[in-house]
Amino acid sequence: MPGKSVYGTWAVLCAAAFGLTGCAGGNSDSPVSAPGATKTPTTATLEAGAGLMQDKPPLRALDTYLDGFHFYNGRMSGQMEAHHYCSALNEEVFQCAIFDGNTSAAKLMGVEYIISKRLFEGLPAGEKQLWHSHVHEVKSGQLIAPGIPEVAETRLMENLIGTYGKTWHTWHTESGQALPYGVPQLMMGFTADGQIDPQLVRERDSRMNVDSEARKRARASIKSPAIDSGADAWQKGQVWQVKEPAGVHGHE
Repeated sequence: MPGKSVYGTWAVLCAAAFGLTGCAGGNSDSPVSAPGATKTPTTATLEAGAGLMQDKPPLRALDTYLDGFHFYNGRMSGQMEAHHYCSALNEEVFQCAIFDGNTSAAKLMGVEYIISKRLFEGLPAGEKQLWHSHVHEVKSGQLIAPGIPEVAETRLMENLIGTYGKTWHTWHTESGQALPYGVPQLMMGFTADGQIDPQLVRERDSRMNVDSEARKRARASIKSPAIDSGADAWQKGQVWQVKEPAGVHGHE
């Protein structure tokens, strides 16, 4: 995987080519509004002050924006768009905060950890069942890095295609939850054409002014690595999921 110096270069290219707004891509609003009283002037003032006076190294490190799609492990009909804000801890470990949109009102709905093929191969067999491959997400054009130049995005995808991700969603806003009900749910990535709802992709592409099919064609030359047989375990009927407590509807 690329190191921080590579991500820094992409950030500079992005800012120079598009400006900070362009790098974010088209606005994607959260599908829900959280209940609660409107912010008071005091809260707004405190937030502004904290923004100016407090340093936030972990947040500043989330310098790469990826947009893709997930589904619930064991329930492919539960599909949603996921906005990833990520940082590279080193060449082989990547961490992402996942939101349901890319505006200031977006809800934090989960996390994804991404590791290299080498690290994945060293995991216990049971642990591998929790992880998904990224080959199809890259080759299909579904996974994008909004706003950065095509050459930089292609280089990024070349580095991501052989990685594996473990994703948990904690707030299921795609089902209309105004609050984070239920238990965390394990998510998976798509592995073949015909699995994702094409309307999801069309809506994303229109909103962000991207062409997933064009990206698919542009990535045809990216070599597809062999996928470890322990990943994407749902395809072999090995589905693992956290059960909801009695009386809690959660993500259903």
